[in-house]
Amino acid sequence: MNSDLMDALETLEREKEISKDAILKAISDSLVQACKNHFKSADNIRVDINEKTGEFHVIATKEVIELADDVMDPAIEISWDEAKEIDPEVVPGGFVEVEVNSKEFGRIATQNAKNVITQKLREEERNVIYKQFSEKRHDIITGVVQRRVGRGFSINLGKTDALLPDQECVPGERLKQGGRIKVYVLDVMSTPKGAKITVSRSHPELVKRLFEEEVTEIRDGTVEIMNIAREAGSRTKMAVMSNNPNVDPVGACVGVNGSRVNAIVNELYGEKIDIINWSENPGELIQNSLSPARIINVFADPDEKTANVVVPDTQLSLAIGKSGQNARLAAKLTGFKIDIKSESQAKDTFGFRIEDYLDEESEYAEDGYEEGYAEENPDAGFESEEGGEE
Repeated sequence: MNSDLMDALETLEREKEISKDAILKAISDSLVQACKNHFKSADNIRVDINEKTGEFHVIATKEVIELADDVMDPAIEISWDEAKEIDPEVVPGGFVEVEVNSKEFGRIATQNAKNVITQKLREEERNVIYKQFSEKRHDIITGVVQRRVGRGFSINLGKTDALLPDQECVPGERLKQGGRIKVYVLDVMSTPKGAKITVSRSHPELVKRLFEEEVTEIRDGTVEIMNIAREAGSRTKMAVMSNNPNVDPVGACVGVNGSRVNAIVNELYGEKIDIINWSENPGELIQNSLSPARIINVFADPDEKTANVVVPDTQLSLAIGKSGQNARLAAKLTGFKIDIKSESQAKDTFGFRIEDYLDEESEYAEDGYEEGYAEENPDAGFESEEGGEE
């Protein structure tokens, strides 16, 4: 066999990543099955294969019977006279190993052996694919849009296809057949038909993985993504922190002239991304999360996970956002139930006065809180509800 067989095995190993040992095991199993079909039994059969040369031998262990007329089953028994030709020292009642000529197998046995090899190779290929993609679970991968399948899309991942269900698609995003997209691997299941892979375009972790690919500081651990809140296709808020005081986490994620964040926005077809500084102080975190709106004060209850936020009258709609989106994302990002009121509403409800929260020397008191806040908390790089920069 053997150079041609070994060349074929090496090709399979290289192209389909099926190990040579697995293929040789499939061949061995097929020969045993052929013996079973031919002799009606294979309990006494073993197959010896040389892994280097591909040479194989099918061996049957048979019991030695003294008289030829007493041999009842030639598949498992052999006469003493025949046995002595193989092993001159063998005696009746002993056992001798006899090589089986596989060329004597019938057509049906041969076909069954071929089917066993084919089936084993398919199973091994499915196992290889499952293992490869199970390692990519909760990661992103690039695929090609194939076609519409039921309530979703078939995405070709190279060696297999994945399902992108409708509920995991981005609302309003149009997928073009043949288009390349990045998807987040939600789950990989092993089934009799092979690996069943489910992917997503709307999962918040997709944004996180995209930033890990794009931003060196995130990959090396200098900058950490602490939390993400996303409404796919519309807006994402992401809180980041730096483990190096000399590295600005927001600036690292935005990149020079917005190069890094813009690359991700383009991948997400224009989805707006707000990047804010993470803080262990709930009030500061909530204030940051409501960007680009300016905040007068935050009254946070860490135990109840609730917060009352006061904003200038002119900032109320911006703080709440279109259809409540800004406030909703801020709540998801921080884990707090946030109640936003304008200064006038707070004054009527709580008797709130901004002067109670300003020092006499504060630049807010001197120049007005809106101008003072803008100087101290520039929102460069964050998009307002109108789509411009605040």
